[in-house]
Amino acid sequence: MSKTAQPPVVLITGAARRIGACIARRLHQSQYRIIIHYQNSAAEAEVLSKELNNLRADSACTIKANLCDIPSVQVLASSSIERWGRLDALVNNASSFYPTPLPTANLDQWQALFGSNLQGPFFLCQTLSKELIARQGRIVNIADIHARQPLSEHSIYCMAKAGNLMLTKTMAKELAPQVSVNGIAPGVILWPENDNSPSAEKDQQNMLSKIPLNRMGKPDDIAQLAHFLVTSPGYINGQTIAVDGGKHLIL
Repeated sequence: MSKTAQPPVVLITGAARRIGACIARRLHQSQYRIIIHYQNSAAEAEVLSKELNNLRADSACTIKANLCDIPSVQVLASSSIERWGRLDALVNNASSFYPTPLPTANLDQWQALFGSNLQGPFFLCQTLSKELIARQGRIVNIADIHARQPLSEHSIYCMAKAGNLMLTKTMAKELAPQVSVNGIAPGVILWPENDNSPSAEKDQQNMLSKIPLNRMGKPDDIAQLAHFLVTSPGYINGQTIAVDGGKHLIL
């Protein structure tokens, strides 16, 4: 990159914490300017933004938006472009995850899980498509290995993530040849938060025993692949790549 070239800009949804924050740090190291989307994690988003701006001035900002609300998504998209006058990449990382056993599943859960995992990403792709086409940009969607093989008592989440797989394929076809669109399907990377059930530790050990690499992954395993798919995907398009230690082999 020449000294006069403007650094590229990436919008990462759900970037304040966990995997999203790790992706943000990775891309920031490659001179990307980072738009940190958040909904409820305002404090964490501001801490991350300050961290990145201390490393390189005017290289990160935060934007709050509810991905289940279409007008909010549209404002997120327009504000992201306006912040630095361009947008080169979109990482649809934000996600809701919790069980929805069939006897008690309800419409609110349906709308929240489909909203964050599918509806929001779709309308971000739509609203940002013109800008990404002009920039010959990149889209990376964070799916889940359970988009292909269901997780017990998580039917709504699994269906939403299955839609995320098709989102990657359809966007890859519709936005070609200017924009490459790919996905990542994480396996066991981080344990769900607030899981304090008596059987939690036993369940976790049982899950790890079924992974051929016999260990859980790290957020940076996802961030490394996201970095590659954003910066240099080459001839890869329309693919969702599992990062799961081989767990898909025995699901």
